[in-house]
Amino acid sequence: MSAVVSSSVTPPGGQRRKVSRFNSGLTRALIAEVGAVILTVFTWAGLRTFQNSLEIGAPGPQIALGIEIALGLLVLIVPAYGARAIVRSRQARHLAFERRILDARAAAEDSRDDVLWVVGLGLVAAIVANGTFFLAGHHARVRSVLFNWDLIWRFRVALFHGFVWNVKLFLVAEVLVLVWALFVAVIRQLPGRAFGPIRVIAIVYADVFRGIPTIIVIYLIVFGFPLAGVEPFASHMSPNTQLFWLGTLSLVLVYGAYVAEVYRSGLEGVHWSQSAAARSLGLSQWQTLRHVVIPQAVRRILPPLLNDFVALQKDTALVGLVGLAEILNISSILKSQTFNLSPVTGAAAFFLIVTIPFTRLVDYLIKRDKARTQAG
Repeated sequence: MSAVVSSSVTPPGGQRRKVSRFNSGLTRALIAEVGAVILTVFTWAGLRTFQNSLEIGAPGPQIALGIEIALGLLVLIVPAYGARAIVRSRQARHLAFERRILDARAAAEDSRDDVLWVVGLGLVAAIVANGTFFLAGHHARVRSVLFNWDLIWRFRVALFHGFVWNVKLFLVAEVLVLVWALFVAVIRQLPGRAFGPIRVIAIVYADVFRGIPTIIVIYLIVFGFPLAGVEPFASHMSPNTQLFWLGTLSLVLVYGAYVAEVYRSGLEGVHWSQSAAARSLGLSQWQTLRHVVIPQAVRRILPPLLNDFVALQKDTALVGLVGLAEILNISSILKSQTFNLSPVTGAAAFFLIVTIPFTRLVDYLIKRDKARTQAG
């Protein structure tokens, strides 16, 4: 399985020692290939079980069969990499016996890379196989209860109208959070003892609303304000409008605390020399914040800021728990009518349509910011 370089080295003034054994990685490659074959068979079995569990009208079975055949062929890539790893390990072993150590090491490294491909692709194949077994389990009850696409398609219009409320909540709350959180962060940056009490209030606000679960804040505000007769929420709004604005207020209070801390980290990340230079040029404290510190801080915190807004988009669903006719509320009603959770899955799909592109945008901005920093 491995070759020994039969030479020894005698360092000056030292004892003779053997050169370390050369490992071609053949044993590792053989184990990887055996695992790849087992995973391939397991994946094929899962795909077959899934196909046998289908109970849909034409052309559904034909389309599903085509997808399953494509997946079954793709999974053959895993043992193919394992076979190439074996070939390269044997080649490395042969080169080692010929004393071509550099070529042998290169071949062994190539074999190791193939084994890593087997591990990575094998994990993907295992996930596919387990997913197909899961969806086909209990006579396909899991799939019919959670992923009945006929139901999702039938209620697509109702789900869309509910999701419009979520989008409105997100857009209005995002604008208000940006302004409110910046105000809180600036207050925490005010210098001098005279502003100490107001800084304490800002700190207490951030600690309190970051420490209370969002759903509790929503319950307290949405149910508490109308009961307490707080105007204009008590009697001057229609039910849906009232729920919308009270839900928006709840989200702004919670996410304002989180985003204020993000702003604060950005403001404190701007080097003090920037403020000193601006003040030396005659700018006031407010002008320094507005024209020098805040623009630099916002540019630095843009990726984490967008991450908070991704979370805000998802948490708009919590307002449905208090009665707003948004997508979670609508899907819950449809679930009760059909005794099936597929409408809730449809609601999740609507959120994914928005959050996945948003998340990819965040990743792109982080990568761009990292490249800009390294270039600088």
